[in-house]
Amino acid sequence: MKRQIPGLYLNQHGVESKLDGLFLVRVDRARYRWHPQRPFVEFQFSVLEPKAFAARSFSGRLYCTERALWRLNWFLRDFGYDAQLLKDDRVDEQALLHLRGVVRTSYTTLNGRSYQNLEAFAPEADWEALDCTSLAESNGQ
Repeated sequence: MKRQIPGLYLNQHGVESKLDGLFLVRVDRARYRWHPQRPFVEFQFSVLEPKAFAARSFSGRLYCTERALWRLNWFLRDFGYDAQLLKDDRVDEQALLHLRGVVRTSYTTLNGRSYQNLEAFAPEADWEALDCTSLAESNGQ
């Protein structure tokens, strides 16, 4: 029996998950993943703004190596993570849920594999100013 499943081809090639730009997001899931050389925290984000992308979600990871901890710290501070937990060097996966902030993403392909990069972060309160700035930059090009 043959069945037609709309969107199957698009999702197979990752076209649907390519998000590149500035987004106001909410953390839906966070999991620490241990790896001998490069442990990381894997995040699942839901896009809240811009409204055109509001039904979309994407995942990304922040590494926990000594050289990459500054980026995880930046993310936690900008997303309003509990200051006492941060001061105690603790990451509580439950405390990460529902945190909101701004993420700038890019999409890259390396050796045939596709990756969603988390480029930069900002507090949720900065969304209006950043969104207007990014619109002005895109209109100027």
